[in-house]
Amino acid sequence: MPVFVSGLELSRRFFQEVARPLLINAFPELRYAAALIGPGSEVLGFDNEVSVDHDWGPRLFIFLREEDAEQGDAIADLLSQQLPETFADFPVSFPQSVAPGLRIMSRPLTGPVKHRVIPITLRNFVRVQLGYDLAQPVEAADWLTFPSHALGELVKGEVYQDEVGELTALRSRFAWYPHDIWLYLLAAGWQRIGQEEHLMPRAGSVGDELGSALIGSRLVRDIMNLCFLLEKQYAPYPKWFGTAFGRLRSAQELAPLLWRAQQASSWKERSEALARAYEALARLQNALQMCPTLPANATYFYERPFPVIHGEIFAQALLEQITDPAVKHIATQRLIGNINQWSDNTDMEGIAREKRRQLYT
Repeated sequence: MPVFVSGLELSRRFFQEVARPLLINAFPELRYAAALIGPGSEVLGFDNEVSVDHDWGPRLFIFLREEDAEQGDAIADLLSQQLPETFADFPVSFPQSVAPGLRIMSRPLTGPVKHRVIPITLRNFVRVQLGYDLAQPVEAADWLTFPSHALGELVKGEVYQDEVGELTALRSRFAWYPHDIWLYLLAAGWQRIGQEEHLMPRAGSVGDELGSALIGSRLVRDIMNLCFLLEKQYAPYPKWFGTAFGRLRSAQELAPLLWRAQQASSWKERSEALARAYEALARLQNALQMCPTLPANATYFYERPFPVIHGEIFAQALLEQITDPAVKHIATQRLIGNINQWSDNTDMEGIAREKRRQLYT
């Protein structure tokens, strides 16, 4: 086996040492961007030796201007004929069977090297990545139907060259949610906690430790999701959710508490760990000064000895700061948040985004 190198570094070297010289020689007037973004563990910087067994290797996107789109086939064919079979001892050819949407070449390549240097326009890339047409304005309902991990894959990775500046501008445009969308998502996250924080100890108090643990795990995930939002980081898909959480600043304090809640053998231990996590989360929210400062100490749920932070109070305070009419209209309906907050079904993303969008109109 060749010595492992991260996918981002491998593809950077592959572009600079191999692909770029070929493009300069064959298309000297071509102005384009080159980057490794989109799906793939290496885009997020989480790849390792295990990753090389499928859909991994020297690869990148060549982002063409709309007026140069017709040259895409010629570029792909040239590279298929002139790229080497290996680079840094890794194969340059990829198997034909890859996940739908990842291989955007619509026809067989002419040469022997079945590479993954994909010429594409930004508009077509975003159609695949987000199900959205860049020619249209980005409305509130659009932001709420973009999966968090898909947005993260758009702004993570690495740009190796951008002669036009369009890719850099696009990544800046989607770097984070508009402020009022951010407020709405934070409110939805706090609402989820407010709806279930008292249910976990209640289930445990009647002897249902399994049910209590299940609700506790849901609350742990909700807390983690709020941490991503508070630190302006798009949460990745489940495989890397915990790994990415561990890299957040808030994880230093919260990770031990959440792990204690996950491992707790009794509802009382679980309740105590979650109460301390709620308080830490409330302090993080207050520090952002996005709404009036709220109590950051857990108190009992009515007369019951169940410590809660009353997440619904935070939700309401955040909602009151929204000024955008479109977001205010959405917020007057049920507080379902974005697609990641109301569904963890992977196949939900396969449903046309326009149908999901109807939930907000």
